[in-house]
Amino acid sequence: MHQTDFEIPGFSDDLREAIQHKLDNKAKPVGSLGRLEFLAKQVALIQNSLTPQLNNPVMLTVAADHGITAEGVSPCPVEITWQQVHNFLSGGGGIGLLSRVYGMDLHVVDAGVNYDFQAHPKLIDAKVAKGSRNFLQEPAMSDEECMQAFNNGRSIVASFHEKGSNIIGFGEMGIGNTTPASALMSIICKLPVSDCVGPGAGLDNEGVLNKCRVIEQAIEKHGISSSVLQNLARFGGFEIATIAGGMFEAATRRMVILVDGFITTAGLLVAQELNRKVLDYCVFAHVSDEQGHQKMLAYMQANPLLSFGLRLGEGTGAALAYPMIKGAVAVLSEMTSFEEAQVINTSHIRFEEKGELQSS
Repeated sequence: MHQTDFEIPGFSDDLREAIQHKLDNKAKPVGSLGRLEFLAKQVALIQNSLTPQLNNPVMLTVAADHGITAEGVSPCPVEITWQQVHNFLSGGGGIGLLSRVYGMDLHVVDAGVNYDFQAHPKLIDAKVAKGSRNFLQEPAMSDEECMQAFNNGRSIVASFHEKGSNIIGFGEMGIGNTTPASALMSIICKLPVSDCVGPGAGLDNEGVLNKCRVIEQAIEKHGISSSVLQNLARFGGFEIATIAGGMFEAATRRMVILVDGFITTAGLLVAQELNRKVLDYCVFAHVSDEQGHQKMLAYMQANPLLSFGLRLGEGTGAALAYPMIKGAVAVLSEMTSFEEAQVINTSHIRFEEKGELQSS
């Protein structure tokens, strides 16, 4: 399978020290804003700047259908995918609401929905095919289709960056898409399928067992490749491939990446197998109630911001995290220093892990 450029810039150690010095000289006890300070440092390193700022925040909700639904892996009718796309485009659904509340520019990407949409200013037509194929019977995508979807994601993100965006969130919509996400998780994280499968949109216990059997049989049929992109083609979906490419491109362009839930994180699993540096650019918004998500995050040594019991997808968790990123950036760029505030400098006083004060 053809592979494109997978280089991602690293971070500056000198800048890391300068950021820490700036944070430590804000008019507050050192480290007293906790993870907000870590976020501030991360965004500054991503932007390679001591004065980071967030410009034109974008939310991409990527939609596609899945042939694997023929195996009864979802209790929901497949028509919900295209119906929800219409809903999002009209400002509805969880992501339509939260994007509006938090000031993110929502765009819906048709990566492979089994429906013909009319043109809409917030709809991006990146359809590769009208749904992936049933991967129990044949590969979900051809190698060419997989790379087309991956490179579509790269092109879409590149276009937003060129228009001035430096922060982007990813979400998804696609009935049945927890099944390809679980399959990819099992392969990449080297975990039993049973550790990766959950109820998705509402399967009962027998439905979950059926989903496990379907994935196990498919993996046995197709085998596991040494190429992550080959495995993506065999077991993935158009939205997962598009998200993987989009995240990768965002990292190459030093954009902050807001990572949502289970399916979106499956796309990141693929991207970080190509170059683990992509993780440096990711803010993990939350841990999903889908049982496999915790194990995905553990595999990447990720520390999510929120634990809200979310399992909607769409990008809703990523949207909820955006105000925290805004606050973190404001701390570094706008909060007064001891000198500016004319407050006695206590930056020499540090907290030990047990919370005891110590003078340095």
